[in-house]
Amino acid sequence: MNDAQDPLDALDDQHAAAAFRRLVRHLRHRHDAQNIELMGLAGFCRNCLADWIRDAGYAGDKEAARQLIHGMPTEEWKATRQTPASEEQIAAMEKSLTRNKPDLR
Repeated sequence: MNDAQDPLDALDDQHAAAAFRRLVRHLRHRHDAQNIELMGLAGFCRNCLADWIRDAGYAGDKEAARQLIHGMPTEEWKATRQTPASEEQIAAMEKSLTRNKPDLR
């Protein structure tokens, strides 16, 4: 499908925003789904969402955006939610990222 004719662009911003908030809250609840695993499977993670809201015009800095997505400061997230990445997870992430569209990197 040509992105210029993507029906997603016709989705009302109110509905898109509600779905985005639901996704973020789901990811906050499912902290067992590690960022490295999300990257390996889908090529994006919570930190990507933080970058994307900044790209969309969010005025906060990188830390503020990550705190908004994580629901807590990054250092607290890392200390309480993040586990060390295995070599296999890192390799899966790197392979997955090669499949992303250039404008999503």
